[in-house]
Amino acid sequence: MKLLQPVYDSVLARNPNQPEFHQAVYEVLQTLEPVMEKHPEWVKAGIVERLVEPERQIMFRVPWVDDQGNVQVNRGFRVQFNSAIGPYKGGLRFHPSVNLSIIKFLGFEQIFKNSLTTLPIGGGKGGSDFDPKGKSDREIMAFCQSFMTELSKHIGADTDVPAGDIGVGGREIGFLYGQYKRLRNEFTGVLTGKGLGWGGSLARTEATGYGLCYFMDNALKAHGKSFEGKTVVISGSGNVAIYACEKATQLGAKVVALSDSNGYIYDPDGIDLAAVKEIKEVKRQRIKVYAETHKNATYTEGCRGIWTIKCDIALPCATQNEINEESAKILLANGCWAIGEGANMPSTNEAIALYLQNKIIFGPAKAANAGGVATSALEMCQNSMRYSWTFEEVDAKLKQIMKDIFDNATAAAEEYAGDKDNLVAGANIAGFLKVAKAMYAQGVAY
Repeated sequence: MKLLQPVYDSVLARNPNQPEFHQAVYEVLQTLEPVMEKHPEWVKAGIVERLVEPERQIMFRVPWVDDQGNVQVNRGFRVQFNSAIGPYKGGLRFHPSVNLSIIKFLGFEQIFKNSLTTLPIGGGKGGSDFDPKGKSDREIMAFCQSFMTELSKHIGADTDVPAGDIGVGGREIGFLYGQYKRLRNEFTGVLTGKGLGWGGSLARTEATGYGLCYFMDNALKAHGKSFEGKTVVISGSGNVAIYACEKATQLGAKVVALSDSNGYIYDPDGIDLAAVKEIKEVKRQRIKVYAETHKNATYTEGCRGIWTIKCDIALPCATQNEINEESAKILLANGCWAIGEGANMPSTNEAIALYLQNKIIFGPAKAANAGGVATSALEMCQNSMRYSWTFEEVDAKLKQIMKDIFDNATAAAEEYAGDKDNLVAGANIAGFLKVAKAMYAQGVAY
């Protein structure tokens, strides 16, 4: 980097002890140099300097009372990163690992991901270090109501529309929305991922996992390949992993592994998805239970070992930085030739460098997992119209959006990086161009 190195140096200096945010910014900036060379007016207008600084960072106290009558205090976050092309849009994550660095990296990624969907939504992210695991429904309700009491001051259907993320599913969205409605006395589409009977969208639950497979299907076809008959390893066992497993299987693949934060299962016969849904969605148990009822399946403690399983296609759908350089080397040595990211930033920069050097088919997160937020934006559209599309209508729109994302990323990669297969550069550049043009048109004061 020549033009943008000073910007990155400034990010490091102004945001100490935020490694995830530094990583996300570096990954983007190193691909934007040729764009800025072609647009000196954007350099002069400080587009990138403004892009890496959130428009607003909100941190707040979240007090709540547990079932023993004890007062607990957590920390809440909402980072409203960029609204150049529409209201802030991005999920809420409830997990003990949540801190400002993680929320900022997620919010920064969301700018480009949302832009890639071609829909008018800006980038934001939020959450808390609250851990829903092991909590009663009453405790989760108490926390959500306290969290929303503060968050409601900063969001709105035309301002900022949060959704779910890790630790925030339909139950949490319901408690959050109920409190927002009580406080604001309005029924608007201010949260997405709502229940189907009160403003939710069909296909939203499946959207990120399905969208990942639709994106990768386009990438595979561009190289004369497909999911048919291929062996697939998927990390995670939440919504993204479960529905990536479902769609990959429908497309003819055999998925042989899933994981959670404790370990992973390997089933050479192919994952029994109905059993996984029962374990994770109904009983809320750990993935190891699967091996107790499937005779050829094995469970191994430690989730990172899942990448030692031989496969054609790997779909990391768990969390950030789950594939490091060592794991990437093992995957490639075992013959893996395609990787699609269902989680946010699941590969380290060192791992991504290996993917590119070895010319594997790689779908980066901000493009490959954009199906979830795209369908959230479709939910916003339906809320505005007071109307619901069928599952088939939403799924068809999602499929077309993922094809458009692939096509736009490929075109940008070819024009600016001289390599149509470098979807890392292509996704960053295609997402950036739309935002940069809007920021420039709206003036420096913006």
